[in-house]
Amino acid sequence: MRKILIIGAGRSASSLIKYLLDKSESENLLLTIADLSEALANKKTGNHKNARAISFDVCNDEQRKQEIQQADIVISMLPAHLHIEVAKDCIFYKKSMITASYISEEMKSLDSQAKENQIVLMNEIGLDPGIDHMSAMKIMDEIKSIGGKIILFESFCGGLVAPESDTNLWNYKFTWNPRNVVIAGQGGAAKFIQEGTYKYIPYYKLFRRTEFLEVEGFGRFEAYANRDSLKYREIYGLQNAETCYRGTIRRVGFSKAWDVFVQLGMTDDTYILDDSEHMSNRDFVNLFLPYHPTDSVEIKLRHQLKIDQDDVIWDKLLELDLFSKSVVTGLKNATPAQMLEKILSYKWTLQPEDKDMIVMYHKIGYEINGEQKQIDSTMVCLGDDQTYTAMAKTVGLPVAIATLKILNGEIQTTGVQLPISKEVYLPILKELEQYGVVFKEYDVPYFGYNYYD
Repeated sequence: MRKILIIGAGRSASSLIKYLLDKSESENLLLTIADLSEALANKKTGNHKNARAISFDVCNDEQRKQEIQQADIVISMLPAHLHIEVAKDCIFYKKSMITASYISEEMKSLDSQAKENQIVLMNEIGLDPGIDHMSAMKIMDEIKSIGGKIILFESFCGGLVAPESDTNLWNYKFTWNPRNVVIAGQGGAAKFIQEGTYKYIPYYKLFRRTEFLEVEGFGRFEAYANRDSLKYREIYGLQNAETCYRGTIRRVGFSKAWDVFVQLGMTDDTYILDDSEHMSNRDFVNLFLPYHPTDSVEIKLRHQLKIDQDDVIWDKLLELDLFSKSVVTGLKNATPAQMLEKILSYKWTLQPEDKDMIVMYHKIGYEINGEQKQIDSTMVCLGDDQTYTAMAKTVGLPVAIATLKILNGEIQTTGVQLPISKEVYLPILKELEQYGVVFKEYDVPYFGYNYYD
């Protein structure tokens, strides 16, 4: 049997493992699911006869090398910084490897060695990055094939709660790593290019600069800028595009309310709060407000941020029990961001019956025969349950499909790869449609920008 080593059995691996187990009979596959928790790995096998679960420590050199040597191909679903040692072993033992993570500089440096050993090190083939690359490149390659010139590229993606599970005023629940939500946008200004002009949005203004999107059947959304859109100009061959912008999707009104936390300093992750383990929610909020002998915490916050009592933002804050004296987070030596994450988790954790949703939206403007045109492309994927979530499907399925196609010799280009060639994206996008990952394309009037500066 052909052996596939899957390192990491977390949430994103559910659909990946199911896909490969479903194909194991016809494709003659034996899966080794390796995780620090053997119990978790075993749970993901579903007692399938073509799967084995093992306790696995990626830092155990002997075990790592042994398992990679025995495999025919390796999937790493580990955190990005742990891929490198796996990749080096894959090169040594001449085994191809697939990850959903961004390509690091260390990974790039392995390109020549991977080519010399005739293996594929495929990266960024999950959701974002991954499906965004493939779906955008498909459209842009089609435009270029008829002589069109790309002048505008905008791409947006967001993990949200499905409409039937949207039960709070924020229209949001944590569908993936809560920490990434709390610290999103930090670490420098968002940068992009707009109508040929470089633009920068500092973090403290990020959530006040949003763009609105309409998705058929699902209503209106907003998007705020990602940290660095400019790196995609080279990846996608858009050096001459006048606009290149990527953003994160939320429901309308989320960003303006989230900005309250940013302005107060609650998303800061750079310092420790004294006595944090004994703080109530109310104590935590009061840390960021000036002293006043008579005004309450509520009044001080509304005055400082100029929030009217009948403003929906105020209702959103109340819904989170921010001013409760009884709720104590119990976090010792916590940063403000960690405290905020804990408070939000009480209200934004998905319930067992809840489902999630992925929304992706591309806007691609181009010139052809002296005319400016635009194609909008949208994709909405809904989760089935808390195991086979929309996030697990859109992250795991492209990884699984690519793995099988590399194993079967259908993807042959060696070296450190992104899924931006037709060899990769055409068959994967086609197969993803069978699993509800379907893009709808629309010809629309050219969007452009109505700015004069």
